[in-house]
Order: sequence, then structure tokens, then C-alpha cells
Amino acid sequence: MASVRGFSKNIPFIRQQFLALLGNTSASVKFICIVVLCSYFLSFSDEAIRVLSVTPGYLLPPVFWIWTAFTYCFLEIHFWEVCVDIITVGLCGKLIEPLWGALEMMTFFAVVNMGVAVLSAFFYLILYVCTFNTDLLFSVHIHGLAGYIAGVSVAVKQIMPDHMLVKTPLGKLTNRNIPLSVFFMSLVFWLIGLLEGTYPTMFLSGLLISWNYLRFYQYHSNGTRGDMADNFTFARCDFFYVFHTLFSTTILLCVIGVIYIFIFTILVLVYEFDFR
Repeated sequence: MASVRGFSKNIPFIRQQFLALLGNTSASVKFICIVVLCSYFLSFSDEAIRVLSVTPGYLLPPVFWIWTAFTYCFLEIHFWEVCVDIITVGLCGKLIEPLWGALEMMTFFAVVNMGVAVLSAFFYLILYVCTFNTDLLFSVHIHGLAGYIAGVSVAVKQIMPDHMLVKTPLGKLTNRNIPLSVFFMSLVFWLIGLLEGTYPTMFLSGLLISWNYLRFYQYHSNGTRGDMADNFTFARCDFFYVFHTLFSTTILLCVIGVIYIFIFTILVLVYEFDFR
């Protein structure tokens, strides 16, 4: 009872901070935050989770529950994840929206979340092919904004200069290290049972989708697309570089590397063809 009274006393303060976070943001930012908050109450229904979240076996043919690729990102089953989502979207409205504009921010939101839905479902399909475990297709429910949070970390890395955030005994933590740090933290939390396995899957998918979009396809007001800066190349993205350093001796990375180099080459060719 004492904890409930303490929480109720802090409600005006929480409300004030919430309004300050969303103040001077676009209607689209407020809409996303409100929908995420309201959708949390649907998470108490197992049927709502099944219908609104991405279930790999239902998203892929022949069932094709295509609407779940649009609805899954608004559904969270833990209230702390709802708070993280709202804070992230609110900060986007404060930091990124003034630079990109409301339309581009919503485009980025849609591209990253739809891409994460498809890529994450495909990942579980590959796991099913390797293990023949049908639970990977029909018992896994992909939901939330983990992929978009990853995309925001990549966008922050792109638009903000590299500067130190925290100095730790292990070294300096800069905004360049945020994507990799959060991904490894999600892996640790998954290993100790604090996060579902879908969270690191979605986060890594968000890193891949957002980097490809920002690198090759994002439209700018000067008529150009993408970001061909040397400090935003694939090799300079430390979250991919570390993977290459740690696992470069494995056959798996060699296969993944060949596949990604092929995809990367195709994207470069498409980019050069479009702007000749």
C-alpha cells in the first residue's frame, strides 16, 4: 500500500515530465506515443497478442497476415518497454524531427519497422529450417519498437559528431558505441532471462535496415539520396566491424559476409544507376 501511495503522489510529476517530453513535437509523434501506451492494455489478451504481433509462420506465405507488419511495433507487453518506447520517440521528436521534418521521420519509422518485421520473421524461418522446431514459427511473437530504437541509434550516430557520453574504467563510451553497446546489453539480458529472444533479433535487424536506408535511400531536401560520407561507410560502423573482428574465423560469418557483400554491391549499383 505504501508503494502505491508513493506512486500516486508522483503521478503529477510523471505527467509533467511526459508533457514536457512531448511538447513542441508533431502530431505524428504524439500519435505514436498514445497508440503505444493504449496498446499496452491489449497485451493482457493472448488473442490480441496473437493477432497484432508478427508470428513468423503467419506473416510468411501461405497465411500472409500482412497487417501484423504494421501493428506489431505498437504492442508492448511490459510497461518499462512502453516507457522506453515513449522516451525514444519523444527524443526523436526533439532531436531528429527538426532536422529531417515530420514526413521523413514517419517514413523512417515505417521503413525500419516494416523491414524489421520481414527480416526478423525470415530469421526465424531460417532457424526453423535448421532445427525443424515449429515453435519458432508459431509460438514466437515479434512485437515492440526494439528495431526502431536500433534505427534511432544509427541515425544519432549519423547526424551527431562523435563525442564522449560516459567515461568508464573500460574506456570512453561515445555515441558511436551506443548501437553495439545496447545490442550486447540486450543479449546479456536475454541470457539471464530479462528479455525475450525476439528483442536482440529485432535490434540487430533494425541496425541493418536503418543503415541501408540512411546510406542509400533517404531523400534529402537538396535532391540527393543517401549518405555517401566516408565516416558512415559499412567498414566505419563499429557494430559491424566488431562482429567481423570477433567472428571472422567462422564459416558462418564467411557465408553471411558473402551474402551481405553481394547485397551491398547490388545497392551500390542501383544507387549509381539512379543518379547518373
